[in-house]
Amino acid sequence: MSLAPPVTFDAHAPWQLSAEVSLRDEAFGALAYHHGNRRLVFLKSPALVDIVRDLENYHTAADAIGAHVASSQQGAYERALASLARSEIIHGR
Repeated sequence: MSLAPPVTFDAHAPWQLSAEVSLRDEAFGALAYHHGNRRLVFLKSPALVDIVRDLENYHTAADAIGAHVASSQQGAYERALASLARSEIIHGR
């Protein structure tokens, strides 16, 4: 059995929400459920939910982040997206 290499998130690359993921809106943000690996992930910010849903509409993840949050918050959202990439909630396109 071979393990897939760890995902490296690059904010300057194009990303999108995985087709295997369902998002359910909640007061705190959303729940993301991956039907393939059965992971349940909490997206703890409505802005993060907007970014994740909108990733495919931007050339890069950094562009999507910049469209939704102030520059002072962009690093935190890049780290959040990196975590979502490792959980296979989002993937490169």
